[in-house]
Amino acid sequence: MISARAEETPDAPAIISATGAVMSYGDLDQRANQVAHRLIGLGVTAESVVAICLDRSAESVLAALAVMKAGGAYLPIDPTQPRERLAFMLTDAQPSAVIANTNLADELVRFAPNVIDISDPDAGRFSGQAPVIRKSPNQLAYLIYTSGSTGEPKGVEVTHANLANLIDWHVQAFDVTSDDRASHLSNVSFDAAVWEVWPYLAKGAALYLPDNETRVSPIALRDWLVANDITISFVPTPLAESLMILPWPDKTSLRFLLTGADTLHRYPNSGLPFPLVNNYGPTECTVVTTSGRIDSRAKGNARANGTGRPTVGRAITNASVYILDKNFRQVARGEVGELCVGGACVARGYRNRRELTAEKFIPDQFSADPSARLYRTGDLARELENGEIVYLGRIDEQIKILGHRIEPAEIEAAIDRHPAIASSIVVAHGNDCSNKRLAAYLTTTNCVTPTAGELRAFLRASLPDYMLPSLFVKIDVLPVTANGKFDRAALPEPAIENTLRDEAFVTPQSPIEKQVAKIVRDLLHVASVSVNDNFFLLGGHSLLGTQLIVKIRSAFSVDLSLRSLFDAPTVAELSREIERLIVARVESMSEEEAQALLA
Repeated sequence: MISARAEETPDAPAIISATGAVMSYGDLDQRANQVAHRLIGLGVTAESVVAICLDRSAESVLAALAVMKAGGAYLPIDPTQPRERLAFMLTDAQPSAVIANTNLADELVRFAPNVIDISDPDAGRFSGQAPVIRKSPNQLAYLIYTSGSTGEPKGVEVTHANLANLIDWHVQAFDVTSDDRASHLSNVSFDAAVWEVWPYLAKGAALYLPDNETRVSPIALRDWLVANDITISFVPTPLAESLMILPWPDKTSLRFLLTGADTLHRYPNSGLPFPLVNNYGPTECTVVTTSGRIDSRAKGNARANGTGRPTVGRAITNASVYILDKNFRQVARGEVGELCVGGACVARGYRNRRELTAEKFIPDQFSADPSARLYRTGDLARELENGEIVYLGRIDEQIKILGHRIEPAEIEAAIDRHPAIASSIVVAHGNDCSNKRLAAYLTTTNCVTPTAGELRAFLRASLPDYMLPSLFVKIDVLPVTANGKFDRAALPEPAIENTLRDEAFVTPQSPIEKQVAKIVRDLLHVASVSVNDNFFLLGGHSLLGTQLIVKIRSAFSVDLSLRSLFDAPTVAELSREIERLIVARVESMSEEEAQALLA
């Protein structure tokens, strides 16, 4: 398809780089053919893997096209990744060749028998005609690594049939033509880059690449999209949420804003001059499994889906989604279960991970094809009456506190309904059952930031007490990974500066206040404690309250009741109660007992 476009209109722009440099379809096709012939000469054939260690650029797209023209499968690798991770992927994939820039070529020689410098002028001696290669639909198209629960990346093998289904669906769903201008923002190692590139080049559209600063800045990206007359753009969820609340010109060329990669927390404003499309799909199901437009008018009925959040739409063409219980039986519509995916989007499996492939890619009991498989996503979901799917979070993100199983997504959805909150992430703090508590990290809109007490009062309308976060930590931006997902591991530790309180932080002053604050801080594993902080709102409970009473008895030789702790839960109130008990004890002493105490 790309070759046909190159033959019909060789001067048509194919890729426009951040610098403004234009690679035409004629140039793209000819140079890709030359690299393909070079790869074939090095022994690349069907099922051969060729690693591409290049930044997001016209050259990275050209290299991927060349690999497929040679009949091989490309492995995109971000050259900025930690060297240990890069080495693992190359060792695991065993590529026949690596395509890289000059500065990396020497370093990568030990991982592959052949390393091609993409800027090598020697490529010009190879034929610019398309190589004659026969491909099977079940042949490997690309290999992409994703994070593994064991700590090691796992390589997902995607076939040409998988990729063709994605392209065909996308072209039809969004009416892609050669007149379109699409953006390519995603990191090369993020599978969304597959989606950003091939449907558009297959239809002869132009692909625009912003610079790295623009692609992560909401305001700069909005201005770039408008200035370049981009018609379709994919942006990761956190960035989409920021773009949604920005003012836009009444007229813009943007026909669709696509998003995905994480949970969409909010509905678009009614004045957004283009439709927002929310998408869901694991790497193992070729980028997109479900898709749906998000109508701002549906916000009023949001509570009906059980989360208050936008849905992820319905299954795309030739894909099937099932909500199953632990025995792999379909649950009733509206009930929660594991989301499993079947159909043409399901990838081949994991490279060199036969046992994991068998565990996650199971026989498709709903298909008449005995070779068909279902992919177990590990995601919780429910199907609504209208057939749309509501994503509820990961099964393995469940938190258990004091016997209660808690889904962070449910709390996040409740927090996000507050008008001052833009987005949130809820995590568990603490290493064991006794001190584990919920912490909510949040970003705010332009409204006045609510206090912790105001947020708890708001959440009590929809959540039980055991689901109320103990800490609310305000940060400017929720951290994301290179693939656009919220990065829980990168969340900062709660501190005086970022933790929301009901009142300003007041440092403990008296010796008793300082000692009580230290006991509470050590018991709850928090960084700081104000004299007005409430023990129970910091994450304390009756079991920890008992431990607090024991430690106070040891420090001050006074006996507090659990009831008194409930009546005086702040450091200041507790200190006053301790002081009252100490005074009462001294006043009740005989002269001999008082002398003995002073001695």
